[in-house]
Amino acid sequence: MVNAIKGFRETESFNCIFLSEISRADKRKELKMAIFNTIINMGSTVIMPIIFFIVGIIFRVKPGKAFKAGMTVGIGFTGINMVVNLLLNSLGPATQDMVERFGLNLTVIDAGWATGSAIGWASPLIPFIVVGAIALNIILLAINKTKIINIDIFNYWLISLVGTLVYHVTGSIPLGVAGALLLYLIAFIIGDLTAKPIQEMYKIKGVAFVHATCGVYVPLGIAVDWVIGHIPGLKKIDMNPEKITKTLGIFGEPVTLATILGVGLGLLAGWPLDEVLPLAVNVAAVMILLPKMVDVTVEGVMVIRDAAEEYMKKLFPNREFYFGMDTALLIGEPCIIATSLLLIPASLILAMILPGNKMLPFTDLASIVFLISMVAPFCKRNMFRIFVTGLLIITIQLYAGTSLAPNFTAAAEKANLEVNSEGDQEIGSLVAPYNTPVGWAIVELGKIIGGK
Repeated sequence: MVNAIKGFRETESFNCIFLSEISRADKRKELKMAIFNTIINMGSTVIMPIIFFIVGIIFRVKPGKAFKAGMTVGIGFTGINMVVNLLLNSLGPATQDMVERFGLNLTVIDAGWATGSAIGWASPLIPFIVVGAIALNIILLAINKTKIINIDIFNYWLISLVGTLVYHVTGSIPLGVAGALLLYLIAFIIGDLTAKPIQEMYKIKGVAFVHATCGVYVPLGIAVDWVIGHIPGLKKIDMNPEKITKTLGIFGEPVTLATILGVGLGLLAGWPLDEVLPLAVNVAAVMILLPKMVDVTVEGVMVIRDAAEEYMKKLFPNREFYFGMDTALLIGEPCIIATSLLLIPASLILAMILPGNKMLPFTDLASIVFLISMVAPFCKRNMFRIFVTGLLIITIQLYAGTSLAPNFTAAAEKANLEVNSEGDQEIGSLVAPYNTPVGWAIVELGKIIGGK
């Protein structure tokens, strides 16, 4: 009996120690995730300076110079965000009034890319996806299947969101992670293939874009350019900013075009003159300020990129490397800004006339500029061809967003986000990667393979 009691006590003591260790391990894990989430929640304006400083130190840049370069990148991204927010805050009320004026009554509300980002980063898959994404990049570099060192870590939410939707329709973490990494691999392939044309057009050397939303539409831009190039009459339409300026003079200047577009958007919203004119000035400000903020960002990027190029050439003299960056570096091009503004009312019209569409473009309308950022070089900066491509992109995004709205809404609710849905209303995101043909196909494939 004594021995039994002694054994019981020893067992109980062991269990307490064991459970205590588990508890400590859980607390350490929670602390690590809390730190990680805190950094991520700060956004790209904080993440990118940290990354660039670390990368600069790795590539033997002096700490002071690396710090200055990193902060310059952060300042540039801050400026870009401020200008984009200016556009969003200006267009938000105008868009709402346009929606009411057109009498649009659609049941899937565009909640914006920030909602998608929150879902992606709150996903239970995120630790596996982050590790898997970094490992995939290293493997591709090791076997010489990519030139890209992707430091655009913030946009991991793009692949995480698609993986999360796969997880929600299958209940399988491995399938969710596999879906995310498959999308990431496709984005890498496109990033490598598009790097040179994008560098040449934007005059930014040594960068590439592993973007799971924008990159997917490059083949569509190439197809549209080819088709229009073979249609008599249409192939002669050449609308690039330089030719427009040369033909129209002051009326073709980017600031004038932006002002005219701002006035047009205000009139579509039914606003009086005292509200139309401030909107026009804000839109014109975006046209002028956005390229300047991009230039500031590029200034910091080039310092680290040049140092990295010099260092990597010593180690691998016969190889070329690119930095994977956010497409925010691309949206300062006048042909992209102007075309995206034209696509805002066009998107609302498409939402109204497309049969079977239930998505109402709203929050992400100001972010359309990102959707067309990577197709511009392949449409030869021709605003007409970019606009046609944009119409097709928006059409696809609307239909895919309608199709996957129940899954996106469910994922948002499980991430403890306030979806503000009433009755049969659901939410979506106009520019999210799950709405692309590749993202949609991955989620639908998940339904077929392991649907609950």
